[in-house]
Amino acid sequence: MTTASAEHAPPRRRTHETLLQDIEADLRSGKIKIGDRLPGERTLAETYGISRASVREAIRVLDAMGILRSSVGSGPTSGAIVVSDPAAGLSSALRLHVASNRLPVADIVQTRILLETWTARAGALRPENDELIKQAGQLLHAMDDPAINRATFHQLDARFHVALSSLAGNTVVGTMMESLSGAIVNYVKDAMDAMETWPDVISILRNQHHDIFDAVQSRNGELAARLLTEHIEWFHQKANEATFTENTQRTN
Repeated sequence: MTTASAEHAPPRRRTHETLLQDIEADLRSGKIKIGDRLPGERTLAETYGISRASVREAIRVLDAMGILRSSVGSGPTSGAIVVSDPAAGLSSALRLHVASNRLPVADIVQTRILLETWTARAGALRPENDELIKQAGQLLHAMDDPAINRATFHQLDARFHVALSSLAGNTVVGTMMESLSGAIVNYVKDAMDAMETWPDVISILRNQHHDIFDAVQSRNGELAARLLTEHIEWFHQKANEATFTENTQRTN
Protein backbone atom coordinates (compact mmCIF):
# COMPACT_ATOMS: atom_id res chain seq x y z
CA MET A 1 0.00 0.00 0.00
CA THR A 2 1.38 3.40 -0.97
CA THR A 3 1.68 6.25 1.52
CA ALA A 4 -1.15 8.15 -0.18
CA SER A 5 -3.55 5.20 -0.10
CA ALA A 6 -2.63 4.49 3.55
CA GLU A 7 -3.57 8.03 4.49
CA HIS A 8 -7.07 7.56 3.03
CA ALA A 9 -7.64 4.05 4.39
CA PRO A 10 -10.44 3.75 6.98
CA PRO A 11 -9.24 3.46 10.58
CA ARG A 12 -8.68 -0.10 11.66
CA ARG A 13 -11.52 -1.36 13.81
CA ARG A 14 -10.54 -2.98 17.09
CA THR A 15 -11.57 -6.62 17.22
CA HIS A 16 -13.89 -6.33 20.23
CA GLU A 17 -15.91 -3.66 18.39
CA THR A 18 -17.20 -6.42 16.12
CA LEU A 19 -19.00 -8.00 19.06
CA LEU A 20 -20.24 -4.63 20.33
CA GLN A 21 -21.81 -3.78 16.99
CA ASP A 22 -23.35 -7.23 16.57
CA ILE A 23 -24.89 -7.11 20.05
CA GLU A 24 -26.26 -3.64 19.27
CA ALA A 25 -27.85 -5.01 16.09
CA ASP A 26 -29.33 -7.97 18.00
CA LEU A 27 -30.80 -5.61 20.61
CA ARG A 28 -32.37 -3.43 17.91
CA SER A 29 -33.88 -6.41 16.12
CA GLY A 30 -35.18 -8.00 19.31
CA LYS A 31 -33.04 -11.10 18.93
CA ILE A 32 -31.56 -10.23 22.34
CA LYS A 33 -33.85 -8.81 25.05
CA ILE A 34 -33.47 -7.47 28.57
CA GLY A 35 -33.10 -10.40 30.95
CA ASP A 36 -31.48 -12.67 28.38
CA ARG A 37 -28.22 -14.37 29.27
CA LEU A 38 -25.50 -14.21 26.64
CA PRO A 39 -23.79 -17.43 25.52
CA GLY A 40 -20.50 -18.34 27.11
CA GLU A 41 -17.20 -16.78 26.21
CA ARG A 42 -16.12 -19.65 23.95
CA THR A 43 -19.43 -19.68 22.07
CA LEU A 44 -19.33 -15.93 21.50
CA ALA A 45 -15.77 -16.14 20.22
CA GLU A 46 -16.68 -18.88 17.77
CA THR A 47 -19.93 -17.23 16.68
CA TYR A 48 -18.38 -13.84 15.91
CA GLY A 49 -14.98 -15.11 14.77
CA ILE A 50 -12.94 -13.21 17.35
CA SER A 51 -10.61 -14.20 20.15
CA ARG A 52 -11.80 -14.94 23.67
CA ALA A 53 -9.67 -12.01 24.87
CA SER A 54 -11.68 -9.71 22.58
CA VAL A 55 -14.90 -11.18 23.93
CA ARG A 56 -13.79 -10.44 27.49
CA GLU A 57 -12.88 -6.86 26.52
CA ALA A 58 -16.28 -6.32 24.88
CA ILE A 59 -18.09 -7.72 27.92
CA ARG A 60 -16.15 -5.38 30.21
CA VAL A 61 -17.05 -2.39 28.02
CA LEU A 62 -20.74 -3.33 27.95
CA ASP A 63 -20.72 -3.92 31.70
CA ALA A 64 -19.26 -0.44 32.30
CA MET A 65 -21.87 1.05 29.96
CA GLY A 66 -24.68 -0.52 31.97
CA ILE A 67 -25.79 -2.80 29.12
CA LEU A 68 -24.75 -6.05 30.77
CA ARG A 69 -24.23 -7.35 34.27
CA SER A 70 -21.54 -9.98 34.29
CA SER A 71 -20.62 -12.48 36.99
CA VAL A 72 -17.67 -14.79 37.32
CA GLY A 73 -17.70 -18.49 38.02
CA SER A 74 -19.49 -21.35 36.36
CA GLY A 75 -22.97 -22.79 36.32
CA PRO A 76 -26.42 -21.48 35.36
CA THR A 77 -26.00 -18.18 37.22
CA SER A 78 -22.66 -17.23 35.67
CA GLY A 79 -22.06 -15.20 32.55
CA ALA A 80 -23.46 -11.90 31.31
CA ILE A 81 -27.10 -10.83 31.50
CA VAL A 82 -28.64 -8.01 29.47
CA VAL A 83 -29.87 -5.40 31.97
CA SER A 84 -29.75 -2.07 30.10
CA ASP A 85 -29.21 0.35 32.99
CA PRO A 86 -28.32 3.56 31.09
CA ALA A 87 -27.99 5.76 34.17
CA ALA A 88 -25.22 3.55 35.59
CA GLY A 89 -22.95 3.95 32.59
CA LEU A 90 -23.66 7.66 32.16
CA SER A 91 -23.09 8.39 35.86
CA SER A 92 -19.71 6.68 35.87
CA ALA A 93 -18.54 8.52 32.78
CA LEU A 94 -19.80 11.91 33.94
CA ARG A 95 -18.34 11.45 37.44
CA LEU A 96 -14.87 10.82 36.00
CA HIS A 97 -15.10 13.88 33.75
CA VAL A 98 -16.25 15.99 36.70
CA ALA A 99 -13.27 14.69 38.71
CA SER A 100 -10.94 15.72 35.86
CA ASN A 101 -12.52 19.22 35.93
CA ARG A 102 -13.47 18.84 32.29
CA LEU A 103 -17.13 19.15 33.29
CA PRO A 104 -17.54 21.96 35.87
CA VAL A 105 -19.84 21.22 38.79
CA ALA A 106 -21.52 24.59 38.20
CA ASP A 107 -22.53 23.45 34.70
CA ILE A 108 -23.90 20.18 36.09
CA VAL A 109 -25.96 22.19 38.59
CA GLN A 110 -27.27 24.50 35.87
CA THR A 111 -28.25 21.50 33.75
CA ARG A 112 -30.07 19.99 36.72
CA ILE A 113 -32.04 23.19 37.13
CA LEU A 114 -33.02 23.18 33.45
CA LEU A 115 -34.19 19.57 33.61
CA GLU A 116 -35.89 19.68 37.01
CA THR A 117 -37.83 22.87 36.31
CA TRP A 118 -39.01 21.42 32.99
CA THR A 119 -40.10 18.17 34.63
CA ALA A 120 -41.92 20.10 37.36
CA ARG A 121 -43.98 21.97 34.79
CA ALA A 122 -44.55 18.93 32.58
CA GLY A 123 -45.34 16.67 35.54
CA ALA A 124 -48.05 19.02 36.77
CA LEU A 125 -49.97 18.37 33.55
CA ARG A 126 -49.95 14.57 33.85
CA PRO A 127 -52.95 13.16 35.78
CA GLU A 128 -51.51 9.65 36.29
CA ASN A 129 -48.81 10.59 38.80
CA ASP A 130 -50.49 9.73 42.11
CA GLU A 131 -48.32 6.67 42.79
CA LEU A 132 -45.11 8.50 41.89
CA ILE A 133 -46.06 11.44 44.11
CA LYS A 134 -46.73 8.97 46.92
CA GLN A 135 -43.24 7.49 46.50
CA ALA A 136 -41.69 10.96 46.64
CA GLY A 137 -43.69 11.63 49.81
CA GLN A 138 -42.28 8.49 51.42
CA LEU A 139 -38.74 9.66 50.68
CA LEU A 140 -39.62 13.06 52.14
CA HIS A 141 -40.91 11.40 55.32
CA ALA A 142 -37.71 9.33 55.62
CA MET A 143 -35.60 12.50 55.40
CA ASP A 144 -37.51 13.94 58.35
CA ASP A 145 -36.05 11.30 60.69
CA PRO A 146 -34.31 13.28 63.50
CA ALA A 147 -31.62 10.59 63.83
CA ILE A 148 -30.71 10.50 60.15
CA ASN A 149 -27.02 10.84 59.30
CA ARG A 150 -25.60 12.95 56.50
CA ALA A 151 -24.83 10.05 54.15
CA THR A 152 -28.34 8.60 54.38
CA PHE A 153 -29.91 12.04 53.99
CA HIS A 154 -27.82 12.61 50.87
CA GLN A 155 -28.93 9.29 49.35
CA LEU A 156 -32.60 9.99 50.06
CA ASP A 157 -32.25 13.57 48.83
CA ALA A 158 -30.89 12.36 45.47
CA ARG A 159 -33.67 9.77 45.15
CA PHE A 160 -36.27 12.43 46.01
CA HIS A 161 -35.12 14.68 43.16
CA VAL A 162 -35.00 11.75 40.72
CA ALA A 163 -38.50 10.73 41.81
CA LEU A 164 -39.81 14.23 41.14
CA SER A 165 -38.15 14.24 37.73
CA SER A 166 -39.90 11.00 36.81
CA LEU A 167 -43.27 12.76 37.10
CA ALA A 168 -42.83 14.16 33.58
CA GLY A 169 -42.93 10.65 32.16
CA ASN A 170 -39.85 11.19 29.99
CA THR A 171 -37.46 8.27 30.47
CA VAL A 172 -34.54 10.03 28.79
CA VAL A 173 -34.84 13.05 31.07
CA GLY A 174 -35.28 10.76 34.07
CA THR A 175 -32.12 8.88 33.11
CA MET A 176 -30.19 12.11 32.63
CA MET A 177 -31.33 13.37 36.03
CA GLU A 178 -30.19 10.17 37.73
CA SER A 179 -26.88 10.37 35.88
CA LEU A 180 -26.28 14.01 36.78
CA SER A 181 -27.06 13.26 40.41
CA GLY A 182 -24.56 10.41 40.35
CA ALA A 183 -21.96 12.58 38.63
CA ILE A 184 -21.64 14.93 41.60
CA VAL A 185 -22.30 12.42 44.38
CA ASN A 186 -18.77 12.75 45.77
CA TYR A 187 -18.81 16.54 45.49
CA VAL A 188 -22.07 16.75 47.44
CA LYS A 189 -20.88 14.23 50.05
CA ASP A 190 -17.64 16.13 50.63
CA ALA A 191 -19.55 19.42 50.89
CA MET A 192 -22.02 17.98 53.42
CA ASP A 193 -19.18 16.56 55.51
CA ALA A 194 -17.49 19.97 55.51
CA MET A 195 -20.59 21.88 56.67
CA GLU A 196 -20.02 22.90 60.27
CA THR A 197 -23.58 24.26 60.51
CA TRP A 198 -25.16 21.02 59.30
CA PRO A 199 -28.09 21.09 61.79
CA ASP A 200 -29.14 24.47 60.40
CA VAL A 201 -28.57 23.37 56.81
CA ILE A 202 -30.62 20.17 57.11
CA SER A 203 -33.47 22.10 58.73
CA ILE A 204 -33.59 24.50 55.78
CA LEU A 205 -33.32 21.65 53.28
CA ARG A 206 -36.25 19.87 54.89
CA ASN A 207 -38.39 23.00 54.72
CA GLN A 208 -37.45 23.52 51.09
CA HIS A 209 -38.25 19.91 50.23
CA HIS A 210 -41.66 20.13 51.88
CA ASP A 211 -42.50 23.35 50.05
CA ILE A 212 -41.47 21.80 46.73
CA PHE A 213 -43.46 18.65 47.44
CA ASP A 214 -46.56 20.65 48.40
CA ALA A 215 -46.36 22.56 45.13
CA VAL A 216 -45.94 19.32 43.16
CA GLN A 217 -48.80 17.64 45.02
CA SER A 218 -51.08 20.58 44.30
CA ARG A 219 -50.11 20.42 40.61
CA ASN A 220 -48.62 23.91 40.68
CA GLY A 221 -45.79 23.37 38.20
CA GLU A 222 -44.67 27.00 38.02
CA LEU A 223 -44.34 27.30 41.79
CA ALA A 224 -42.55 23.96 42.02
CA ALA A 225 -40.12 25.04 39.29
CA ARG A 226 -39.32 28.31 41.07
CA LEU A 227 -38.83 26.59 44.42
CA LEU A 228 -36.60 23.93 42.86
CA THR A 229 -34.41 26.63 41.31
CA GLU A 230 -34.06 28.46 44.62
CA HIS A 231 -33.39 25.21 46.47
CA ILE A 232 -30.68 23.93 44.11
CA GLU A 233 -28.94 27.31 43.84
CA TRP A 234 -29.02 27.77 47.62
CA PHE A 235 -27.45 24.40 48.34
CA HIS A 236 -24.82 24.86 45.62
CA GLN A 237 -23.81 28.16 47.24
CA LYS A 238 -23.60 26.53 50.68
CA ALA A 239 -21.56 23.67 49.24
CA ASN A 240 -19.11 26.07 47.63
CA GLU A 241 -18.74 28.01 50.88
CA ALA A 242 -18.12 24.84 52.89
CA THR A 243 -15.54 23.38 50.50
CA PHE A 244 -13.79 26.75 50.14
CA THR A 245 -13.52 27.10 53.92
CA GLU A 246 -12.20 23.57 54.31
CA ASN A 247 -9.62 24.00 51.53
CA THR A 248 -8.47 27.30 53.07
CA GLN A 249 -7.99 25.66 56.47
CA ARG A 250 -5.97 22.85 54.92
CA THR A 251 -3.55 25.24 53.22
CA ASN A 252 -3.04 27.44 56.29
